[in-house]
Parts: sequence; C-alpha cells; structure tokens
Amino acid sequence: MTNPPPAAVLPPAANAKTPGTTWQVVAWSLWDWGGAAFNAVMTTFIFTALYLTGDDFGGADKATATLAFALSISGFAIALLAPVAGQRSDHSGRRKLWLGINTLIVVVLTGACFFVQPHESYLLFGCLLIAAGHVFFELAGVNYNAMLLQISTKKTIGRISGYGWAAGYLGGIVALLVVYYGLIKPEVGLFGITSADGMTYRAVAVFSALWMLIFSIPVFLAIPESKPDPNMPHVGFFQSYRELFRTVVRLGRTAPHTLYFLISSAIFRDGLAAIFTFGAVLAVGSFGFKTGDVLIFAIAGNVVAAAGALSAGFLDDKFGPKAVIVTSLIGMLISGTALLFLDGKNAFWVFGLILCLFVGPAQSSARTFMGRLAPEGQEGEMFGLYATTGRAVSFLAPQLFGLSIVIFGAQRWGIIGILVVLLLGLLLLLPVKAPPHGAAA
Repeated sequence: MTNPPPAAVLPPAANAKTPGTTWQVVAWSLWDWGGAAFNAVMTTFIFTALYLTGDDFGGADKATATLAFALSISGFAIALLAPVAGQRSDHSGRRKLWLGINTLIVVVLTGACFFVQPHESYLLFGCLLIAAGHVFFELAGVNYNAMLLQISTKKTIGRISGYGWAAGYLGGIVALLVVYYGLIKPEVGLFGITSADGMTYRAVAVFSALWMLIFSIPVFLAIPESKPDPNMPHVGFFQSYRELFRTVVRLGRTAPHTLYFLISSAIFRDGLAAIFTFGAVLAVGSFGFKTGDVLIFAIAGNVVAAAGALSAGFLDDKFGPKAVIVTSLIGMLISGTALLFLDGKNAFWVFGLILCLFVGPAQSSARTFMGRLAPEGQEGEMFGLYATTGRAVSFLAPQLFGLSIVIFGAQRWGIIGILVVLLLGLLLLLPVKAPPHGAAA
C-alpha cells in the first residue's frame, strides 16, 4: 500500500477533526504535571544537582562528567527504540497501553533511586538509573505527544501543547515545594526522615515515583485507546526498522522540509535538554548556590517557564511555531553567553530566569511544529522519529559539556558545549519551511 502524503499537502477537509473535551485536555496535561517529578525534582533541581553530583560521590566535576556520559548512552538507546515504538503503536492501536507500560517503568526506576547510598561506589548505579529513566520517559513521551493530535485541531494544537508544558512547569513548582518543606528544610522531615545516610534525598526519589504514578492516572481514564490502522500490516521488530527506513526515504522525496525540521530540532532540543539537566548543577558548582537557593530558583524558574509556554501557545497559533522557536533560541544564546562570563548569584538569577523564559516556548512550539506536519494515522511513527532524531544526537550536548569541563578544568566551561549545540540547531532551522498554522491550517 502506498503511504499517504504529508499532512501539510492534504486538502483542508482531510485535516478536519473534532477537538477534545475540556476534561480530556486537562487529563492529558496532568501527565506532564506528574512527569515534573522526574524532570524537575529528580534530574534537574534536587536528586542529581544536590545529591548525585555532590561531594559524597567523588566531587562535582567527576560526578557531573559521569552523569553526562551516562545520559549520552541513554540517548543512543532512545535513538534505536523510539521510532519503532511509535510505529508499532500506530499499527496496533495500543498507544495508551504503551504509554502506561513505559510510565510504570519510569516510576519503578525513580523509586529505585532510594537505594543509591551516599558513597562514590554508588555513583554509577545512580547515574544508570537516571539514564534508564530518561529512555523510558522518552518512549512514553512518543505516545503522549501523539495523543496531542487526538485532542486538538490544527488551529488549537499550539495552545493545547502550551497547556501541557505549562502544567509540567507548575507541577514542578508544587512538587518542589512539597519536597523542600516536607523533607529538605526541616531537620526532621515527614515520617521522621533526617539527612542521615542521605535519607532525605533517597526519600525524594520515593515521593517522585508516587507523584508521577498518581497524576498519570487521569489520561488513561479520559482519552480512549487509539484505533489500529486496518491497512497497516503487523510487522516484526526488525522489519519495523526497514519500514522506518522507507519512511525516511519517503520524507526526503515528498516532504523534505519535514526531514529538515527533524534534523534541526534534533540539535536544538538536545541543547534544551542540557539546560535542564545541567542548569542546577552549574548553579551549585559554579555560581555559589546553596540548597535553599536552588529550590527558590527552581520555583521561580518554573513560574517563568510556565508563563513562557502559555504565551507561546497563543503566539504559535498566531505566528507559527518557527517564529517562536527562532526567537527563543536567539534569546537563550544571548543569556547563556552572559552566564559564561559573569560570576555570582545575581548574574545567574537574571540570566538563568531569561533562559527559563525562552526554554518553555521552544519546547512547546517544537512539539506543535511536528504535530502540524504529522499525517493522520501516522502520529506515533512521526513522533517516534521526532524522539529518535531528538536523541540520535543526544550524546552531543552532554559530551560537549563534559569534554569542555575536562579540557578547561572547570565546571562552568561546560556552558560552551550547550551554546554550540543551540547555535547549530538555530542555523539548521532557518532554511526550514514553516508548516501552516492558525487559519492557514
């Protein structure tokens, strides 16, 4: 059977669909709210920044470099698995099932971080748990992102995507407040937990697992399972890669700008991921932040990022995702460069918050850019490609970050690696043709 042409060249009637209900949009967004426990609490502001990359694990420089290399390995695994996962969920009509399975695995891996004791011998174990969590979180995200097209239209996809990202940031705020006031700030936290033997941060892992589990439930209740495509034959695991190769060839022939976007977004999204992965690590190791400082900044940063994501949703529907992404990348390059040469907490507060303001819009509009290009019935496959290309070079920013530290001998020089990746992604995006948006869709 001949594959359908890209959605961007279908007549408007072919893209007509019924928008999701308010409850479906809210339930879908709550998965992002719950996922903040893994993204904000575990991998950005608390577990890795204040615990896993600390002195107990061999010092900030060694621990940070080890984490960076572990994440680069996880990126390779995502690149291999994501496109096949999306393709097979489209064919089988089991998008919600695979979202549930992968989410549950992330919950288990997050909870297992409880067993990471404060000793250098546990550094690799902790880094591998976080890295594996990233793999299955991305695989869950393939199906989650594809669900966006079940509850939105071409005219509303920007704002609904923005709602999801904003929910993630706001969920991060609430989770961080609970963690800070319930476990970290008091000498004796909830359930009598103290800092002895790293128990404060190990308990954070258990909390994060439960948070993600609870807030992932609504999406499974509100959104129906996707329907299998009767015209798509069931294929084996290895045959899926042959189908993937045919899809890439077809895109190069019939929709080259879709392929160009996948390549360019692979680069700049790797830079965005590095900002969140290493931002708090840099705040503590290079700008003099203490535990309380990091948490307060995390809350402020999430507020700013949520505001940016919400505004980007409306700007995306009005001006298109490309304009939002280009503006955001330029803003991040300017603020990141300032952080490379300025010292002290005040500098990080000002330019770190500017970074947060632009990261949210770039993330949200990158997702809607792909959503506007995805043909109906191939959403999972296209978002699988989106995840794969996003991770095919995901070793790049962590490797350049870690390599910069090794070469220049100080943690803050890792910023150079992130800036290089963002700049390259911007340059590759500029010639890409923007998809239809708003009324033009």
